[in-house]
Amino acid sequence: MRLDGVLFFPVTPFDADGDLAEPALARHVADGVAAGAGGVFTACGTGEFSALDLDEYTRVVAVSVASAAGRVPVFSGAGGPLPAARATARAAAAQGADGLLLMPPYLVSGPPAGLVRYVLEVAATVDLPVVIYQRGTARFSPSAVAELAASVPNVVGFKDGLGDFDLLQRIILTVRSSTPKDFTFFNGLPTAELTVPAYRGLGVSLYSSAAFAFAPEIALAFYKAVTGGDEVLAQRLLTGFYLPLVELRDLVPGYAVSLVKAGVRMRGLEVGGVRAPLVDPAPEHLEALERIIANGLEIAGA
Repeated sequence: MRLDGVLFFPVTPFDADGDLAEPALARHVADGVAAGAGGVFTACGTGEFSALDLDEYTRVVAVSVASAAGRVPVFSGAGGPLPAARATARAAAAQGADGLLLMPPYLVSGPPAGLVRYVLEVAATVDLPVVIYQRGTARFSPSAVAELAASVPNVVGFKDGLGDFDLLQRIILTVRSSTPKDFTFFNGLPTAELTVPAYRGLGVSLYSSAAFAFAPEIALAFYKAVTGGDEVLAQRLLTGFYLPLVELRDLVPGYAVSLVKAGVRMRGLEVGGVRAPLVDPAPEHLEALERIIANGLEIAGA
């Protein structure tokens, strides 16, 4: 299933007791799809995949699929230890997900051959399309990605979360010269919009948008500016919204998730806080986030 437009990574809402809040998740996903998301990536990094048990994960996927109602594809996260990655893959398939985002193995760093084996074993568990996520402990070689793209029918894409442009360019060129397959690359860095111009220089136009979860008006304004050639608006949004958001995000480890969740709360949907080991933003950082969002909405004309 082809991905296009702004990719939406919903948060996973929790209630006052810390349990999964299914009604809030249903509204969050439905609102995002109605706002214009090109695809939903549920129970991934922004959705605190690593903090969910298998039952919660299964329910998150089920609610997301039901709320998207076939209007856009729904991919779900999988990863961690190999048995857990297989279990989440099977659960996602059973709940009607359209594909998987395969995140890194837990803790260990394997060589390219080991990463190939990891992807092969998870991809063989289900018939779903699989997008490989390169970040953290999962650093692929060009030949490893080319091997997977050419030999595994349901490995259909590669999300880059490293930002090593030399490596990514070599991966793209090697894959393109190794197979005629329609293989998708996209920018998966945190707050990806900040690096969209650089990735577009490599021919990678697709990207994930954490900001869409709490400010779809801003995310869509940026997307339309970039794809429509409005460089002035794109630069204004990068300077006035995305740059200060990234600077705030980098103050505390884990803010790439907890700031997004705080932003969703600020925009009127109670989704609770983050689970340990993440921490919720400090009061002064919440005030800064509120100012950043207000400025972004003003620039976007929302």
